[in-house]
Amino acid sequence: MNHLTPAYDLVVGLGRSGLSMARFLKSVGRNVVATDIDPLKKKEAGLLESLGIQTMIGAHDQTVFDKASTIIPSPGIPLAIDPIKNAAAKGVSITGELDIFFQYNTTPVIAVTGTNGKTTTTSLVGEMIKASGFSCFVGGNIGTPLVDYLLLGSPRDFVVAEISSFQLDLAKTFTPHVGVLLNISSDHLDRYPDFRAYEDSKWSVFANQGPKDIAVINKEIQGISRKKAVIQSQVFEFSSRSQVSLGASIKEDTIQIRTPKEKVDICVKEIQGLAGIHNQENIAAAALAVLGAGGSLQGITHALANFTPLGHRMAFVKQLDGIRFFNDSKATNTDAVLRALESFDSPVILILGGREKRTDFTQLIPGITPHVKQIMAIGESKENIMAIFKDRLPVFQCTDMAHAVADAYLSAAPGDVVLLSPACASFDMYADYEERGRDFEAQVSHLGNGGLL
Repeated sequence: MNHLTPAYDLVVGLGRSGLSMARFLKSVGRNVVATDIDPLKKKEAGLLESLGIQTMIGAHDQTVFDKASTIIPSPGIPLAIDPIKNAAAKGVSITGELDIFFQYNTTPVIAVTGTNGKTTTTSLVGEMIKASGFSCFVGGNIGTPLVDYLLLGSPRDFVVAEISSFQLDLAKTFTPHVGVLLNISSDHLDRYPDFRAYEDSKWSVFANQGPKDIAVINKEIQGISRKKAVIQSQVFEFSSRSQVSLGASIKEDTIQIRTPKEKVDICVKEIQGLAGIHNQENIAAAALAVLGAGGSLQGITHALANFTPLGHRMAFVKQLDGIRFFNDSKATNTDAVLRALESFDSPVILILGGREKRTDFTQLIPGITPHVKQIMAIGESKENIMAIFKDRLPVFQCTDMAHAVADAYLSAAPGDVVLLSPACASFDMYADYEERGRDFEAQVSHLGNGGLL
């Protein structure tokens, strides 16, 4: 590395978020250095070097961390790595992308977080906002970094942002005009010391809101009364289990919305691709957020009627010999699997497993017992799955997805469902959950065509 520029911001991680952050900071005149421990990030480094940004690839230099004015880790970078911990102990400021974004942003933000359903709900909010006659930028954890909006130079009426707990961990000033908390269940315990720390991270989305802001919260989240007591914004609740006085109550196929300005019912029975109680909750949360931001009922209903379901989320793949195949590869924690299983009355053969995140598979027992007739265990966690479920129902360890799909098909009877809903990350076998889902769909598509891939 060349001689370091004095008073520089250090961007850690050169994935999509890190690249965008380095480019943005440079664009506003800040001195930037970027580092990534991955030696394969040379192309990304070259792009930044062409902009006059110094890079260090293949290793982290503690001195580079210690001399930084501010360290901005990408969301995927654990805050517990030694270079960050050591620099923080010496007084170096550690800042996240949400606070950098908020420092420069002047557009109202609708922020969506939760363990499950974030991407679907964020997409719904974006479509509902646009159908209500507003312009919006949709980004964040959904795929496009928020600072990309600042680089556009084209103001919109709203920023709709999917926000992860990793992003919230370093958010001290970030304040959404509308914040949405969909649910909280056990996840990412490889990153957090315990569930309480993960839970606190999610609730922090409301920490800086004031009386003119809006919080949309699932009424069934454990501990809501205690947490809600310290929220300064107006709270709208939603629930599929109990009546809500201010917010949305889900009654069979109807969402009853009751706010100071609205008293409307939305029928969700005919909405394609958004089946299941969990999606009704996502719709309710999105509708409340959009109404709170000034959107219209007409915009909400139009967006719902024209919504295109997202891939790898309870996506129907194929029916063969009376057997239905569903791709729910995005289900990377136990709660997501339980919600998926709730959607079926038919017997299920469940493809389960992958890379664990200190996953407690025993949480699946209440849902698996009435619904699942057989488990096909895959990935690094297959032996753990076998140990937990072998005395409850048949469990078969599979070497890969082709093996799992083939054996599931051979074991299934007409009327059964074969469901990929892994409850695990994909990184033991795939680049991401999308690649895992595509492999499942490829194996399913080949069934009945003369062989298996």
